[in-house]
Amino acid sequence: MHKQVNTIYTALILLLLVSCNDAADLPATVTFTEHIAPVLYNNCTICHRPEGSAHFSLVSYQEAKKYAAANEYVTRQRIMPPWPADPHYTEFTGQRVLDDNDIKLFEKWVKDGTPMGPEEMLPSLPNYPSGSDIGNPDMRIPVQPYLLSANSLDKFLLVKVPFELPNDTFASVIEFIPGRRNVVHHVNGDMVKYEFDKKKTVFEGEQILDMAADTATLLQAYQRLGLPNDDGTYPTLQKSVVNYLPGVYGQIYPQGIGGYKLPRKGAFLLNDLHYGFTNNESIMDSSFINIFFTPVPPNRPVKEFQLGTLGVAPVEPDMLIQPNKVKKVYSRYTIPADISVLTLNPHMHLLGKSFKAYALQPNRDTIRLISIPNWDFNWQYFYTFKKMVHVPAGSTIVAEGVYDNTTQNLNNPFSPPKLVTDQNGSMKATDEMFQFIVTYLPYLPGDELISLDRN
Repeated sequence: MHKQVNTIYTALILLLLVSCNDAADLPATVTFTEHIAPVLYNNCTICHRPEGSAHFSLVSYQEAKKYAAANEYVTRQRIMPPWPADPHYTEFTGQRVLDDNDIKLFEKWVKDGTPMGPEEMLPSLPNYPSGSDIGNPDMRIPVQPYLLSANSLDKFLLVKVPFELPNDTFASVIEFIPGRRNVVHHVNGDMVKYEFDKKKTVFEGEQILDMAADTATLLQAYQRLGLPNDDGTYPTLQKSVVNYLPGVYGQIYPQGIGGYKLPRKGAFLLNDLHYGFTNNESIMDSSFINIFFTPVPPNRPVKEFQLGTLGVAPVEPDMLIQPNKVKKVYSRYTIPADISVLTLNPHMHLLGKSFKAYALQPNRDTIRLISIPNWDFNWQYFYTFKKMVHVPAGSTIVAEGVYDNTTQNLNNPFSPPKLVTDQNGSMKATDEMFQFIVTYLPYLPGDELISLDRN
């Protein structure tokens, strides 16, 4: 009994010491200018600012004070800043994860009555680019505006975005910027590359087709868009050049890695511009594409493969998610050669509950790739490692996903729950997908020393 009392006493002392240390780390009074603004400006105002993607700003003291209680809650629950990946499993460039002290600052600021603090202590707001998430583009090409009617359902458009340049050149990044982020769900885009003398004008033909409303076959759609050369043949198509998902930023790699060669005459073919549901108001979307030129040719073009739905390895056991069930699936792929992994993109829809991926090496050691304990359909990043990750030949990449098709899932689109499948690769949010896209380079010695950190 005496030993048990001593153990409890020791535990209480340790708890008090930890609490005292935590309290000592915090200032006597937390103010906006000295303590809160630096956290907001480093982590939140990239979205919460005028012209940002969030629906309210947190730049000024008045704005931060208005949302103080809400900010204290969402930071304490780690809902904001949105970073679904577990930073303790693997770390990525550009991640925004508040430490415990930052979270306690918000809590104490609210308790202290949200004081402003000395005005001269307010830090300068970061210099955010206008009309871009990553910088100042060299060229901006508008996507033809599109009017979404009120109360419309999912729309999948085939869109041509033509361009003509003074000469062939190179681009380091091609960035899609949605005009209305609340309705643009995703974009998968390729590049049509014409030989200069084979196409008189790239601007002929239609620019937007609603594939559900039009009865055209894909070949007929290409003809209506004016994609063929003047002699009826087809130009070169470079796949997966411009893409977008909520939370995705253009991938900036070191010079010579990635990038694209742009022809004098060409077009971006958005073969999946997906608009989600609209409310009771019509919405005009005016999206655009940014191009960042570079004098350096892409000496090491990146490659990618995809596990799961429509990928190199099937979903097992299947993508039949029964109502009122929680189901685990996986996909496995053994790589034939050494690779250097740059970026990962996990993808699920509304029933997603968790996602995890790793590589099992031939010696059975595990390489951690990514873990998302609480899947969030609204934030689907391209996760880029701080340095390339070498995965040796013969390793098996495993992706695991859990789906929740019960009433406990507040994102379940059906009430009551019903059978949900992938519908052979349907992009509808109310269907399901399980995908893991890996962007990589063929391995060269020393790749694991190359920094990919854009901070």
